[in-house]
Amino acid sequence: MCGICGIVGENINTSKNELIVRAMMKTLIHRGPDDCGIEKGKNFIFGHQRLSIIDINHGHQPMLTDDKQVVLVLNGEIYNYLELKRELSLKGVKFKTTSDTEVLLKLYEQKGPKCLEYINGMFSFAIFDSRKKIFFAARDQFGIKPFYYYAFPNGNIVFASEIKAILQHPRIRAEVNYDGLEEYLTFQFCFNNKTLFKGIKKLEPAHKINWFLSDGDKFQIQEYWKQNYKVDTRHSKAYSIDRLKFLLEDSIQLQLRSDVSLGAYLSGGIDSSVVASLAGRLYGNDFQCFTGKFKEGILFDESKYAKVVAKNINTKLHFVTIEENGFIRLMPKLIYCMDEPVAGPGLLPQYVVSSFAAQHVKVVLGGHGGDEIFGGYTRYAIAYLEQCIKGAIYESQEEGRHIVTLNSIIKNLPALKEYVPMLKEFWKTGLFESMDSRYFKLIDRGGDLKSVLSKEMQSLHSKEKMFEHFASVFNSAGTKSYINKMLHFDQKTLLPALMHIEDRVSMAASLESRVPLLDYRIVEFANTLPPALKFHGGRLKHILREAMKNVLPSLILDRRDKMGFPVPLKEWLKKGPVCDFVRSIILSDSARKRGLFNVKEVEKLLEKEGNYVRQIWGILCLELWHQIFIDKNSAYSFLHKGNL
Repeated sequence: MCGICGIVGENINTSKNELIVRAMMKTLIHRGPDDCGIEKGKNFIFGHQRLSIIDINHGHQPMLTDDKQVVLVLNGEIYNYLELKRELSLKGVKFKTTSDTEVLLKLYEQKGPKCLEYINGMFSFAIFDSRKKIFFAARDQFGIKPFYYYAFPNGNIVFASEIKAILQHPRIRAEVNYDGLEEYLTFQFCFNNKTLFKGIKKLEPAHKINWFLSDGDKFQIQEYWKQNYKVDTRHSKAYSIDRLKFLLEDSIQLQLRSDVSLGAYLSGGIDSSVVASLAGRLYGNDFQCFTGKFKEGILFDESKYAKVVAKNINTKLHFVTIEENGFIRLMPKLIYCMDEPVAGPGLLPQYVVSSFAAQHVKVVLGGHGGDEIFGGYTRYAIAYLEQCIKGAIYESQEEGRHIVTLNSIIKNLPALKEYVPMLKEFWKTGLFESMDSRYFKLIDRGGDLKSVLSKEMQSLHSKEKMFEHFASVFNSAGTKSYINKMLHFDQKTLLPALMHIEDRVSMAASLESRVPLLDYRIVEFANTLPPALKFHGGRLKHILREAMKNVLPSLILDRRDKMGFPVPLKEWLKKGPVCDFVRSIILSDSARKRGLFNVKEVEKLLEKEGNYVRQIWGILCLELWHQIFIDKNSAYSFLHKGNL
């Protein structure tokens, strides 16, 4: 796990550019405090900050081929590197280290860009091949590891693991990308390759860059892997359950490879419990788990479930309590870490638990991705409840045949008990519209903030355009299945946004976070399962629960109270230090002058009774982001010196 950066183009090797890359590296030290390196040639300067996990003493980067004609910087892990190394060794390839980085470099020498067809991992990497004058870069299938770039008109490219590093280039200014801002206000993430910074783009998950400098062409970006939802009708339920068990165990076995101490996050939810339980059994003694809780009551404390799982696998469970004052102290730092505003205050506990875990281990496994793969969000059940009623009334079969009937969903409706307010809001308008229109209403956050936007911002906000962006992804899955359409949208958009958060909070703590459920083989398998097997009777994560019957305690398997690390921000906003802090930011002189929000309406929002946490969180994150990155407010100058 590391930080990578560099400049590529014609006649790059100058002392000025080297100083820029070294400045970029300095902003990435938190991603790799163990080692650093820089390599340069006529057409490139690459920088690397290393967090040493595999082959601690010999995996120095940037790494060069024996003839020094190909250079590689890698962020992440290639989990199947031992299998690849054996195959390459049989072909006569010689190795000097035991690192996964060298395996990737040798694999590129053998296969070129087709090396992506062989690797299983979380990664972003960049290669410059001086033999062919080619710049080649890629990002893993789900965006677990980040890759940002800025392309100058003259063809030169600046790239890095984090946007703040790119902003070290003296010719790149931090300016607002209003197209990205409009999408953030609606979805709380940006679509495709957009960021909130003008001119700075992200390489999308499962995409690669091929740039042949000798041809003078601009670089080409191509998708190298796609989701497939063609349903497998050949295999039985029993086969599917056994196959899923094998893939889960194999993925975790691969991701337990490490030359340093390793543990797992354990919230007590199904996903983290699956990963911790399987990992604990495979790892054996000295396996450790980590969880966080708030002292504000049982609604903000899942620790009783985490204790049950830890006891079941006989592992040590560490607890950390997240304090109210931590919110005030950490929020500016977290926004700086993120580079962009993010969805949901769960960011805070994620960071606190990561920092806590980093005091004990150097690598953690987590259950991220389970909701988007196996159907774990309550909104899926809400969407299907309406679909069931619609089908029963109109005798319609939009999915070809109903995978969830009104009769079959009834026994799973108690899971919606805590979401009655959401149901009321959802059913206010547009009942029984098309599937894309209804799901858009479930994930659209634009309505939450529209009432407090300034008139100027409201005029720039087009709900129709945002729906078009949404529908272009939602309807592109090549399936009639409602559950697969929803999962496809979330895998393509929400999942990379969540991986953004997980990458930043773990890296800010110099901790490597691995996500075994996002092994591409598991996702490919899950996506082709019959929808009725994934979402039987509207039961969230049905196939995963079935596969884990003999692994997880029944208390965990039968849980219906999905919590998702809730933060007592509503309680904190009533009065006290957090309330005062939030007001000082979103009602500040800079916020008033900025013109994004109608300050009078923001003041009313703060005084209202009810749950307006999401709106206030969105306003707070945007204003802090503007102050830190756009205004470069001197109050946050310590952040820009790399003091994470």
